[in-house]
Amino acid sequence: MDERPSQALRGKPDASMRVALELVRCGRAKACVSAGNTGALMALSRYVLKTLPGIDRPAMVSPVPTATGSCQLLDLGANVDCSAEHLYQFAVMGSVAAEALGVVRPRVALLNVGTEEVKGNQQVKLAASLLQQARGLNYTGFIEGDGLYRGEADVVVCDGFVGNILLKSSEGLASMISARIEALFRENIATRLVGGMALPLLRRLQTELTPAQHNGASFLGLQGIVVKSHGAAGVEGFQSAIRRALLEVRENLPQRLHGRLEDLLL
Repeated sequence: MDERPSQALRGKPDASMRVALELVRCGRAKACVSAGNTGALMALSRYVLKTLPGIDRPAMVSPVPTATGSCQLLDLGANVDCSAEHLYQFAVMGSVAAEALGVVRPRVALLNVGTEEVKGNQQVKLAASLLQQARGLNYTGFIEGDGLYRGEADVVVCDGFVGNILLKSSEGLASMISARIEALFRENIATRLVGGMALPLLRRLQTELTPAQHNGASFLGLQGIVVKSHGAAGVEGFQSAIRRALLEVRENLPQRLHGRLEDLLL
């Protein structure tokens, strides 16, 4: 896991990760799901499968639970440094992916430190300008982290540095809150009685918020389907990653993306 992506790309032609991607490329497999090194998987995916025309870099996308359901968050760590054009491409891909999941006219927003037009760095402001000119894209403007969790957008776009920190912080917060609630209900007999009555609701909430239910980040923008599972995922988490891959196979997401890129890219 600590090897550089270049080592996997140049020195390990028979690695299982590369073999799996080659099977996708030649059509013997419909998708690749891996819990291996993220950097190596991205480098090998770009080399073996190539990106779709008009896409400079693939982006990692995954659903994040919100008050109204979920939103697609990208990029989650594949691209730490992004230009405004990259963010624009991520927005286009995220919108098409949300449509494939059944969202009609997905609301697309840029993650920022404020919702006012004057807020943010130059990169985000330039991306906003590009998105405002986009044809057929339902761009709603800037969004803050709390707006994301209120469900104010269906697709939230940011660079991989910010996205990865947000995702890991969300997973950690959900786990911490769950553990604290359980500890409180075990304090004494009275709290145990209350906890017993609330147990069905607590279990439902845990199921909805557990990171395993949302495991599986798709590499959008490739000429093939690749899903990255969390390295520490258990059986339930890996099942979620496989379900994500199956959904994209059923929706033929790479071809769907390819068919829409000409219409949406500037």
